[in-house]
Amino acid sequence: MDRSQPEHPVEHLQVALDIVYNWQYDTTRRQLMRLYENAKRDQWNATSRLDWSIDVDPHSELVPDMALGIFGTEMWDRLTMPERERLRHEAITWQLCQFLHGEQGALLATAQIVDAVPWFEAKQYGASQVMDEARHVEAFRRFVRDKLGHEYPINAQLKRLLDTILTDSRWDIKFLGMQIMVEGLALAAFGTMRDSTSNTLLRDLTAAVMEDEARHVAFGVLALREFYQNLSEQARAEREDFVYEAAVLMRDRLLNREVWENMGLDADACVAAAVASPINQEFRRRLFSKIVPNVKSLGLLSERQRQRFAALGILEFEDNTTSDVDQALAEEQRLQGGVAIPA
Repeated sequence: MDRSQPEHPVEHLQVALDIVYNWQYDTTRRQLMRLYENAKRDQWNATSRLDWSIDVDPHSELVPDMALGIFGTEMWDRLTMPERERLRHEAITWQLCQFLHGEQGALLATAQIVDAVPWFEAKQYGASQVMDEARHVEAFRRFVRDKLGHEYPINAQLKRLLDTILTDSRWDIKFLGMQIMVEGLALAAFGTMRDSTSNTLLRDLTAAVMEDEARHVAFGVLALREFYQNLSEQARAEREDFVYEAAVLMRDRLLNREVWENMGLDADACVAAAVASPINQEFRRRLFSKIVPNVKSLGLLSERQRQRFAALGILEFEDNTTSDVDQALAEEQRLQGGVAIPA
């Protein structure tokens, strides 16, 4: 089947969602309002900001070959040059299509957040993020279709995570799944691509999207930090379980099984090579560098969770840095001469 023509192009989900009015228009959450002001200031147009005339050769090393899971193995050595060029095309297409699908999931989830979150300030900021996500879908869709020429369907693990976020009736789970987990991993993945790609258009696209994603993660941290102060132990344990399961799904989706299958290679052997590859292990591990500090700042890093994160090889980020949100607030406070910033 042609990958560009999904068997079921329109999919319906049955979703239970509370829609919440808020008739109190006084703004008391000043950090969220500052974030909203920044979002309005930083809107950009994908049509005019990016130079779409730049040529993209998908058979070239748009990202270094060493990032491919089988690089340096006998399977890689046996590939002819045309096969290596095709593998580059397939791998970059798969990766950017997953970015595209993830951004559509973010678009749907953020629209739900606007409906369901109880705070007026969060509804306003959420509305600005809906526009951000629409722009990201537009930009990645255009790059995939115009520059790469074919598409991959959504990866099974990513689809499962997005469906879980979209169908859960609790608004905070939508924040936790999308703003903290999915957006946090995307922020790290975009940064890696921005810093490693040889193509100017792809570098500029990911850099522009990252500007928005950093605000989105901050939105999640600020909203959930307030809400999670009064969680029961049972509710906190449930959120920790969700975070861990999401982390496993996101780790497992990075093994590119669909690429190896489409190349006609032994998919199990290629996945095993990718799992064993030191370069790919480091890449997958570092994708959680933005997530773990934020999870900790939300109070979702109990001893039980720490043991599970240690088994995933990502616990070191617990003390690697503070949350990006805390760093930004500290810098803002420094610029204001040490005056505390009210919430």
